[in-house]
Amino acid sequence: MKTSHRHGLRRLVAVGAAVTAASVLLAACGGSDKTPTSSGQAQGSPDAVNAALEKGGTLTYWSWTPSAEAQVKAFEQAYPNVKVNYVNAGTGNDQYTKLQNVIKAGSGAPDVAQIEYQALPQFALPGSLVDLRQYGFDTFQSAYTPSTWTAVNAGDGLFGLPQDSGPMALFYNKEVFDKYAIAVPKTWDEYIAAAKKLHTADPKKYLTNDTGDAGFATSMIWQAGGKPFSTAGKNVTVNLEDAGTQKWTGVWNQLVTGGLVANIPGWSDEWFKALGDGTIASLAIGAWMPGVLESSVKAGAGKWQVAPLPTYDGQPATAENGGSTESVLKQSANPALAAGFVRWLNHDGGVKPFLASGGFPSTTADLADPAFLDKKSAYFGGQQINQVLTGAGRFGRQGLELPAVPALCEQHLR
Repeated sequence: MKTSHRHGLRRLVAVGAAVTAASVLLAACGGSDKTPTSSGQAQGSPDAVNAALEKGGTLTYWSWTPSAEAQVKAFEQAYPNVKVNYVNAGTGNDQYTKLQNVIKAGSGAPDVAQIEYQALPQFALPGSLVDLRQYGFDTFQSAYTPSTWTAVNAGDGLFGLPQDSGPMALFYNKEVFDKYAIAVPKTWDEYIAAAKKLHTADPKKYLTNDTGDAGFATSMIWQAGGKPFSTAGKNVTVNLEDAGTQKWTGVWNQLVTGGLVANIPGWSDEWFKALGDGTIASLAIGAWMPGVLESSVKAGAGKWQVAPLPTYDGQPATAENGGSTESVLKQSANPALAAGFVRWLNHDGGVKPFLASGGFPSTTADLADPAFLDKKSAYFGGQQINQVLTGAGRFGRQGLELPAVPALCEQHLR
């Protein structure tokens, strides 16, 4: 497959998209003239949540997490007076577009919606979400990792409880690696060599794909030590020529211009098929990926494994990629009941079915639980993948716990 000029420019387009997305989020990090907690929001209390759960009612919930249906079923068993209408309104940006439309229209929003950490400010700061501090949820801080807790705070409010976290790791197709005698790369130089070896042996196979995803770009720049975005109040400075950015693009451009990455859009049917049949043999992605593979790439069962993310010098270093919360929309007719559902999902009984579906928790107790750490995954050939993933979660660049997501604010890119 020849690498076209258009394909060679894909990464530049991705970095440009990263700038656009980052500008919105950085403005949010810098502050807002609006105070999300003062725009007519109904007052509440922890007792109001408990009373609403006992009284019951109907909620609408938008989510794409693989565990959503199992969680809703378990919640309705625990609270039989509550009916939850689950809707998969699309993944990520597809759902956000619909959510923005119903918010603008003034009606049609769900009571509760899944929102990724990096997207939370765009809904929280304009005042579209309920501040959960009024229900006492700010007392739950110690139950979560510092990075995910910071991620659900925006401006002066708390707009969700953390669902999962996304420390990055290398997911790879062991069957393909073994067939072509490819060693699991520990450095990015070794990763480039592996990409060349695989594509030379079978031109229909690629070590990974290039989707032009801005979130992936910022995560990889983060791992390289880059800090291309900074804020001073509401002023945003963008510098895509800093050392970390150049370090990452120096690696990725070799893969793109060398025709070593598949030009297959992420999250498409073609992408899922390629992950199952070995066309795409690895992914550098967040720790939430096991649940996606198990639910959407069944042909890959028993073939995939997990390893630490390659680094530039072989020393442990990772970054965050993704992760979500559940938020209560201001349009909800019963915010106390919706808050109770969020509390159950991410603080109480909903965590168990989330873990059972391959989710990666944000709760410190579950991350340290031997039952979670030592669990063998049938999908991953019996590997104890959580030992690898929690190692990635504990150690960021320079061996420290990763700072908060989204990794776009100046204080978060260190």
